[in-house]
Amino acid sequence: MSAASLGKRALPKGWTPPDATIARRGLRSLVLLLALAMSACAAVPAEDLGTPPPKEVLDTRTNRIYPIEVPDPLEGYNRSMYAFNALADKYVLLPVVHGYEYILPTFVQDRVSNFFLNLGEIRNATNGLLQARPEIASLAVIRFAVNSTFGLLGTFDVAGALGAQRQVEDFGQTLGRWGVAPGPFLVLPIFGPSTVRDTTGLATDSLTTFYLPPGKEITDWVYFNPGVYVLRAVDERHQNSFRYYSTGSPFEYDLVRFLYMKKRDLEIQK
Repeated sequence: MSAASLGKRALPKGWTPPDATIARRGLRSLVLLLALAMSACAAVPAEDLGTPPPKEVLDTRTNRIYPIEVPDPLEGYNRSMYAFNALADKYVLLPVVHGYEYILPTFVQDRVSNFFLNLGEIRNATNGLLQARPEIASLAVIRFAVNSTFGLLGTFDVAGALGAQRQVEDFGQTLGRWGVAPGPFLVLPIFGPSTVRDTTGLATDSLTTFYLPPGKEITDWVYFNPGVYVLRAVDERHQNSFRYYSTGSPFEYDLVRFLYMKKRDLEIQK
């Protein structure tokens, strides 16, 4: 690999490196936005949040009509939190991610992503066992062992190159496979679309990673190291290509809600 390929990446269009003053202002703005969003969630009913959502949408490319209505008893809160997440993403999270991508070469970014994805194999193995699917659990264990040794602590996906492809499992999927209904759609602060079931799964996966071996020994160093914890959060947003209000649709919230619910159904059925 040439030195040029490891150099700084091109500056993202419209982005300039933030200075310390801007960073402090961004943090204060985030706190203020959170307070406003939470008060709005409690005060604004769903019917007052703009144009009522459609029950179906027309795909102009295929001229087919698709139903997108999803039961949403928490819609007032969810729409407000969706709007808050979009603001936090635009003014806080994405500027940090753009800075990260500008400073680090793509090669280094990929090594960081692989490292954290490798730690996720602990969650995948645990949920494979809980789903009574030993093939999933053994795949995750093999991937973790191979990548942690031959892949230099997981920074290279050697197991994937050998044909052992990653299969992501979480406790929300585990609950779904055992017949637990998703419950109401729920937009979490920063984390985004979820359901009551998946939120429970997220919390359970976190506790499992923190307190069960070998995850406990690893996370004692990784997740409770403030610098590494921040790096993991930045990397997760870096890996996610979704951008709020990039669809150009006035019904983006409804589409995201529908697609999230269908995506989770497919992940549970696979």
